Amino acid sequence: MTLTDSKIMTNGLLLWVDDEIELLRAHIIFLEKKGYEVVTVTNGTDAIDQCKQRTFDLILLDEMMPGLSGLETLQEIKDITPATPVVMVTKSEEENIMDQAIGSKIADYLIKPVNPNQILLSLKKNIHRKEIVTEITQSEYQQSFQDIALQISESKTIDDWKDVYKRLVHWELELSSTNSNMTEMLKMQKEDANNGFAKYIKSNYLKWVMPQDDSNRLIYQKLSNEKAGANDDRPMMSHDIFKKVIFPLLDKGEKVFLIVIDNFRLDQWRMLAGEIGDMFDIDEQTYISILPTATQYARNAIFSGLMPEKIANMFPDLWVDEDEDEGKNINERPLIQTQLERFRRHETFSYTKVNDSLAADKFLQKYNQLETNDLNVLVVNSIDMLSHARTESKMVRELANNESAFRSITLSWFRHSVLSELFKLLAKSKYTVIITTDHGSIRSSRPIKVVGDRNTNTNLRYKLGKNLKYNPKEVFEIKEPKKAQLPSPNLSTTYVFATGDAFFAYPNSYNYYVSYYKDTFQHGGISMEEMIVPIVTLKGRKQK
Repeated sequence: MTLTDSKIMTNGLLLWVDDEIELLRAHIIFLEKKGYEVVTVTNGTDAIDQCKQRTFDLILLDEMMPGLSGLETLQEIKDITPATPVVMVTKSEEENIMDQAIGSKIADYLIKPVNPNQILLSLKKNIHRKEIVTEITQSEYQQSFQDIALQISESKTIDDWKDVYKRLVHWELELSSTNSNMTEMLKMQKEDANNGFAKYIKSNYLKWVMPQDDSNRLIYQKLSNEKAGANDDRPMMSHDIFKKVIFPLLDKGEKVFLIVIDNFRLDQWRMLAGEIGDMFDIDEQTYISILPTATQYARNAIFSGLMPEKIANMFPDLWVDEDEDEGKNINERPLIQTQLERFRRHETFSYTKVNDSLAADKFLQKYNQLETNDLNVLVVNSIDMLSHARTESKMVRELANNESAFRSITLSWFRHSVLSELFKLLAKSKYTVIITTDHGSIRSSRPIKVVGDRNTNTNLRYKLGKNLKYNPKEVFEIKEPKKAQLPSPNLSTTYVFATGDAFFAYPNSYNYYVSYYKDTFQHGGISMEEMIVPIVTLKGRKQK
C-alpha cells in the first residue's frame, strides 16, 4: 500500500512570508502543482493581518526581514493562531537564533537556500504526519497479522505466549496513536490469543504450582505434558520475585528500591517507559502472576515468597480469609519480614503504602531518610483505585471509555504523581530500581452465569465456595485447592476462574448486573493482561 501525492497533498493552505518572495517563485509553482494553495506576503505586518483573516495549515516564515523580524512576527502569530505550525526559514546558522526559534515552539527550521523537496518533507511532517503514520501503521499491522495468527496457533511454551502478548501490546499502542480502523481487527486477534492462552494455562498451571510433596505431582505433570505437547518448565511467578530478582541484587551489594504498582499492565508500563526512558537504562521482563490474579493472593505471595495456602498455614495471624471484613493486605510489612527471616537475611528495609496524594507527599519528604536501608519497598494503589472508580463512577467511565483512554489517564496520573518526582530522584541515586505489579486487569464484556450461596466472594473474575453452580466448559475449575496451593475454607471448596473477557453474573437481577459491570476493568481470572505482567529493572544513566 502506498501513499500517492494526489491522495494526501490536497487542501493545504500555506502562508509564505519572505521579503524576497519573488526569488522563490519556482518553489511556489512547485508547491501549487503538488496541490497546495500558497498565499505570499513580504513582511511581518502583512503576515499578521493575513493570520487574522484566515486559518492556514502551515506558515513558512523568513527569519531576517526589514521591519518586524521573523522572531517578532512569530510571537505575534502564535498569539493569534497558536496551533498553526510555523517553519522558520533563515540564512543564519547562529545557535542563539535557533534556540530562540525552538523556544518559541516552531515546527521546523530550514536553512537557506532551501530546495523544494526540503519544503515538501517539512509539509509532510507537519501537516500530513497523522495521515501518513496511520496508513503506514495499518499497512505494517496488516502484514504482521498473519504472522501473529500463526504464532498464536503454534505457541506451546510460556515464552511463546509472552512473545505473542508483547507483539499484541506493541500493535495496540501503535494503532491507538493513530486514527486507525484496524483496532477491531486487533481486538479480535487479542480475543483469539486469550482463548489459546486460557487453554494453555488450564493444561499447565497446576503442574507449575502443585506442592512438591504431592504424590500426584509426577502423574499430573506427565499427563499435562502429554496434553500440552511440551515439557514447559515453571516460569517465574509471584512468590519467586524476591528469591530470583531482589535477593541476587542485594547479594551483589546493591541497594534496591522496589516499587509495586497495584493492577499495572504491560501496556501501561510501556506508556510510563516513554516518560522515563531518557533517565534510566531499562531491562524489561515479564513474569506470571499466580491465580487468583487478585491483590489478596498475588501481592501477599510476592512479599511472603509463599503460595497462599502456605501463608495461611504458616502465618495464620497474617492471612485474612475472603469472608472476613478486615483488609486483605494489611500485613505486607510483616510478610516481608518473615521472608527475610526464612532466608536468614539481615538486610534493613522500609515499607510504605501510598493510597492518596497526602501519603505520597509524606513519603517524598522522608525520601532522604531511606538511604540507610538496603531495601525500600513502595506500594502504589492509584491505578487499582482508578480502575475501581471507573466501574463505580459514570463520569470516570466516560473519561476512560476505552483501552486507549484508560492508558492516557494512567499517563496523566503518572505525570502529576509522586512517582514522577520519585523517578527523578532515583535516576540520580545509586539505587537499582525494580518496578513491578501483583497483577493486571482485562476489560470484561462477556457475562457468564454462576450461582453461589451468600458466603461466596464478590469478585467478578473468580469465585470460591462450596455450592457453586456453573458451566464447567466456560471456566477453569480447581476442585482441589490444595493442588493449586490455595486456602480451602471448607472441605468442599471449589475455585472457578473466568477466562478471556468473561465475568461472572448472578441470575438474580441479571440484566441490571450485566449492564452495570459490562466493559469494566476486572482482575482475578485468566488472561494475558492479568497474568503476564511487567517486572522491570532500572538503573540511572551515568552523568557524563
